[in-house]
Formats: sequence, C-alpha cells, structure tokens
Amino acid sequence: MKAQRFDIAISGAGIIGLSTAYMILKKHPSKSVLLIEKEGAIGQHQSGHNSGVIHSGIYYPPGSLKAKNCLRGYELLLEFCEAKSVKHEICGKVIVATRESELEGLEKIRQRGEANGLKGLQYLNQEQLKEKEPHVRAVRALWVPQTGIVDYPEMMVALKNEIEASGGQFLFNSPVKRIRGKEEAEISAGEEKILADLFINCSGLYSDKVCREAGIKTDVKIVPFRGEYYKIKKERQHLVKNLIYPVPDPNFPFLGVHFTRMINGGIEAGPNAVLAYAREGYKKSDINLGELMETLAWPGFQKVAKKYWKTGLGEFWRSYSKFAFTKALQELIPEIRQEDLIPGGSGVRAQACDRTGGLLDDFNIQRTENSIHVLNAPSPAATSSLSIGEHIANLI
Repeated sequence: MKAQRFDIAISGAGIIGLSTAYMILKKHPSKSVLLIEKEGAIGQHQSGHNSGVIHSGIYYPPGSLKAKNCLRGYELLLEFCEAKSVKHEICGKVIVATRESELEGLEKIRQRGEANGLKGLQYLNQEQLKEKEPHVRAVRALWVPQTGIVDYPEMMVALKNEIEASGGQFLFNSPVKRIRGKEEAEISAGEEKILADLFINCSGLYSDKVCREAGIKTDVKIVPFRGEYYKIKKERQHLVKNLIYPVPDPNFPFLGVHFTRMINGGIEAGPNAVLAYAREGYKKSDINLGELMETLAWPGFQKVAKKYWKTGLGEFWRSYSKFAFTKALQELIPEIRQEDLIPGGSGVRAQACDRTGGLLDDFNIQRTENSIHVLNAPSPAATSSLSIGEHIANLI
C-alpha cells in the first residue's frame, strides 16, 4: 500500500485538534495538513460532551499555561464566533460561598482573577445577589462578568469548514495504531499509511497511549473521570438565571456541581466527578476491564485513592444516589427538589495523573524532533482551544 504524504498529520478531531489544524493553516497556508480521527465524525468525545461554558480564567494561577491560554483563547474564541456567526453569549456567573469556611478560598479566586487581568469582579451584597440569582443562598457571592456560554458543536463545524476551505483534509474511522520514524513520522491509521514531517497528538482520552506508540516515554497516565449531569424540568428552570458555581475544593482540579444555562435552552445541574470504568465510559454500564485494571494498577492513581478516598466516596455516592446529588445542589439553591431533576448527559474528562499521585492541574504539551503531544488539556481546554492551536502553530 502506497503511503499518503503530508507536511503535518494531527491525531484527534476534537476541538483541540480542529483548532490546531485551523491555526496552522492560518499561519502556514502552504502546509498540507491531515486530521486523523478514529470515529466517523468530529467532536465525538470530550468536545462533544462539553457543558458549553466560556471560561473567564479566574481560577488559574497567574502565569500558568491554563491562565495564559484561557485568557488568549477567550479573545480568539469570541472573535471566531462573531466572525462565523456561532451562537454565544457573555452572561456572567456567580461563584458562591455557602459557609464561612469558604470565604478565604473565594477571596483567593478573586485575587487570581484580578492578577489575570479580569475587570469588574464584584462581591455582591444580598440585594445585588437576589437581582442576579434570586434563589441562591450564600454567605458571600462573587460576580464574574466575563463568563459566557457557547455552542461548541456549532463552533467545531465552523472550524471543520474553515480547515477544508484552506485545503486541510480529514481521515475518519481510522484509529492511530502505530507511529515510527525519527526524521519523519510513519503513521498507521486504520487501513492507511501516512508519512508526515510532523505528527501532532491531540488524542484526548488516549493521548498518553498515542504518545507511547510514538516511542516516547512519559511518566503520566490518563485517568478517566466521568461527570454526570441532571437537567432541570422546564417548569422549574426559573430557579436559575445564568450560571451558579460553588467555591471549588483546592485539592482537586474539578469545579464542583454547579448550574449552567445552555445556549440552546435548558438548565444543566452537575457534574460530579467519578472514576469511569472505561476511557470512553459515559455510562455506569460502560466497562472496559483492561482499561480499568490499567487505571487501578497505576501507582499514581493508587496514591490519589489512598489520600482522597473520602472525597472519592462522596462523589461515587452522588453518582448512584439522586438524593445525595440533590443535597449537593441544595447547598446553592435550597428550593431544588429531587423531582425537579431529570437525567441529563455525561462526559468523560481525560485527567493526567503522574506516578507520584499528582493530578496534573496545568496543560502539558511536549515537543520532540518530529512530534508534538498534548498530554493534558482538561477544562478550560475548549475555551483555550484556539490559543493552544496558536501555540502549537508557533512551534512549527
């Protein structure tokens, strides 16, 4: 079989892979670019199960890759959505401290936001909070005007159209099986053979496996965490005006259960964060024993489980108990009842975990002579996607 030849081959047609191809073709229009995707369409995993939030950058340590790329990505995302008529809205959100012990954490978040250049951050008094979110209970609430909502699937379709208009090509139903070669990458994808001067790994939930297939030793493993959502019944959606978030647990790279108004209508409540039984384990019944055993055998995960088993048990209980999930939501809105909630969707987050038990909190992008690997790109990766793509384009 004769190999197809490209300047650049990208594995993964989620929002990171699409944004990377788009920014490369924008910066290097003469390059031939191929996007390789194991599914039959774009955005079938993390990107297609996204909650649809445009993050402001308030949570992330100043100077971190998350902070830099979220802030830059925010600007690029708004420019792109306005230019391509992708549905979006900057509606703002409140971050809520429900007990005195959370006030210090809320103030640290405010300070990070200001250090990251966010303007208009404001503590709300009870009257102001009632105006923003009438049904919220809080000891203190912080208003973040920059946060928004967007239709990420629509954005990905617009990116695909732009890539194809610029000469980029797609290869679907073709999982990457093997990567060899030092001067150029020799890639086996599905039934096809690909040669490329540069291989870019944007494989999300399988980014660590693809990295190892390329012969690169990495001391991180992707641990899949499933996030489950409920939807609020239509007659009770008046309880939420826009977005309501708790003060997150600083020990975990998750934001806690929250309320999100969706750009196409409706309100989502969630997610929790539980270990998925498969890398693409969107349902409790999705079990891949091989992948599950890999996770459980990973020394880093064992250390995480030993240290944070109580928190993990609470998340696990909320996964199986609607009563427990409702209790967590009532911390923010006491009027929420079990009967207000109907099952919603779920997503799986590709969380990189190192051998020492560290859950990587920042983006992780590694470069070799003929490859670039995006090894950790959890939230706010969708908001940051065009900035990550720009960063990779600048590495070429």
